[in-house]
Amino acid sequence: MILTYYCAITMIIIAYLLGSIPSAVWIGKKYYGIDIREHGSKNAGTTNMLRVLGKRAALPVFALDFLKGFVAVTIFEMLKYDVHIGDNDLINLKIAAVIAAVLGHIFPIFAGFRGGKGVATLVGAITGIYPPVALLCFGVWFVVLMITHYVSLSSMVAGCCFPVFTLISPKVNDSVAFVVFSFVIAVLLLVTHRKNIERLLHGTESKIYIWKPRPPHPDQNNK
Repeated sequence: MILTYYCAITMIIIAYLLGSIPSAVWIGKKYYGIDIREHGSKNAGTTNMLRVLGKRAALPVFALDFLKGFVAVTIFEMLKYDVHIGDNDLINLKIAAVIAAVLGHIFPIFAGFRGGKGVATLVGAITGIYPPVALLCFGVWFVVLMITHYVSLSSMVAGCCFPVFTLISPKVNDSVAFVVFSFVIAVLLLVTHRKNIERLLHGTESKIYIWKPRPPHPDQNNK
């Protein structure tokens, strides 16, 4: 049993260290010669990379942030072979890993404890627990983004849908810890995006266009 505790604590520490990998900071410095935290919204995340440096810089950042959250959670699958760990225990430990990884992204030990908001890492981590819920949330995020072009609004709406999808998912809705966790995440996303909410209300929030509309053909202007 003591060995189980040591393994669980070690994996939670590993989850934090994985979350602390500052992909946006490292990619910005190595390939573009800038610290992304000094530009745009000063947030070390995918959205700010997209605004400041474009899709070519943002895509690998999103992929790495997603992957580190996913790996931080899935390594706990090794504990399912431990006789002292039940199904609910495993979900609880994975939730702890999600928290550790996201905290690592927000307060990265490898980047002076100045990171991002951790949305991509959170999505990757939740995918590691139960992919269908994560995919449903991603679907909501994508649809809202295509309609409004606001990444912040898309993230908040998807986050608020997270507890709803959790409650209707039979594989996880019997886990009280996961249900509570989903509501906490929804609230935290609203709290961490409070400045974005202010800008949305004042109409000053920046829009993101994944596919920029094509300018009209010169011949069309003459019609």
